[in-house]
Amino acid sequence: QTVLQGIILLPLRLICIIFLLLLAWLSASIATFCQPGRGFLPLEGWRRRMIQSTLSGLTHTAFFVMGFQVKVKGKVASLPEAPILVAAPHSSFFDGIVCALTGMPSIVSRAENLSAPVFGTILRSLQPVVVSRQDHDSRKNTVAEITRRAQSRGQWPQVI
Repeated sequence: QTVLQGIILLPLRLICIIFLLLLAWLSASIATFCQPGRGFLPLEGWRRRMIQSTLSGLTHTAFFVMGFQVKVKGKVASLPEAPILVAAPHSSFFDGIVCALTGMPSIVSRAENLSAPVFGTILRSLQPVVVSRQDHDSRKNTVAEITRRAQSRGQWPQVI
């Protein structure tokens, strides 16, 4: 009976996750379409709200479809309280869950990730701090960019 459930549930879960991923891509594409200052200026107004609410909801739903049930204890720190959030271990689904629960903050990511077909568009909409492995000053530039965003008085989303 368990094998039969797996045979039925696995394809259904995959179809649902692919559908949610395509919805996230569409949402990210709409929010960043003709974006002024692409990547150098923060998203504002409806674009920012759309990314935060839509992608957060879709990510919550995707994790639920995958079988994750997350229970939050306490309150997530707001942008004025904590412009920088720290999450670890960076090696599992945990980072995605934290992003969804905190309203889709900016993240620190490799530059190569932006060129991935569907995920790159979604990632770009989160306005990541991009780290280039070819640039020798990348660590210094990353720290400077995180500091600049943290001191922007709410213009940029939280950085995780």
